[in-house]
Amino acid sequence: MSTDWPDGVGRRILNEVDSTNLEAQRLAPDLAGPEWILALRQTHGRGRRGKPWADPAGNFSATLVMRPAESPDRVALRSFVASLALWEACVAATGRAEPFTLKWPNDVLLNGGKLAGILLESAGSGGQITHFCIGIGVNLITSPSVDQVEEGALRPVNLLSETGARVSPEEFLDLLAPAYAKWEAQFATYGFAPIREAWLSRAAKLGEVITARTGRDATVGTFETVDENGNLILNTSSGRRVITAAEVFF
Repeated sequence: MSTDWPDGVGRRILNEVDSTNLEAQRLAPDLAGPEWILALRQTHGRGRRGKPWADPAGNFSATLVMRPAESPDRVALRSFVASLALWEACVAATGRAEPFTLKWPNDVLLNGGKLAGILLESAGSGGQITHFCIGIGVNLITSPSVDQVEEGALRPVNLLSETGARVSPEEFLDLLAPAYAKWEAQFATYGFAPIREAWLSRAAKLGEVITARTGRDATVGTFETVDENGNLILNTSSGRRVITAAEVFF
């Protein structure tokens, strides 16, 4: 374990599991504090909207499970916290910042291709979250072929082929966990404003025309900003649009 591992945060390494998010949900009721769960192999990894997540050996699949008593709206902003931590871990792993950008709402890009994704899931009652899971997948050494992703999606890339950096899942976790702890402390102390500012400074296609798709609907506009609630703001031909959830294409 890294000497920089954050105090009070658990670290669990599993050889194989169905899904780190599912395992986190099973463990959450009995955990005393935050815990990272890393699987060296997932048999049923999932991405957003229930899509399967390709997870060959050597890539990174982990989940951070936390138990804050917070509203769902505040918990949802953790995707931006996780994105910044992922960006920082990638920079630390490669020694290079310029190839990495962040795609709304929760992807990390490398040289314009998709390197990593985040899946945030939560449970609770009475308007409060009892626990939430931040699932993170990173293509460290291999990436899916283009025919494995939906039409129009960004090409998948991996860290090794794009940068030459060979990093094991355990090594990447030792970079990611302290990075996340740092950004989480910022969020807890100062709120979303500094997270938003930092995220926007690393955002892909800011000021450019993009497409936001929700089901059968598509909204085309200039990516103006992300608002104080984490929503995507587009300037379109019919005015300013606030997008609360969508898949972004460009």
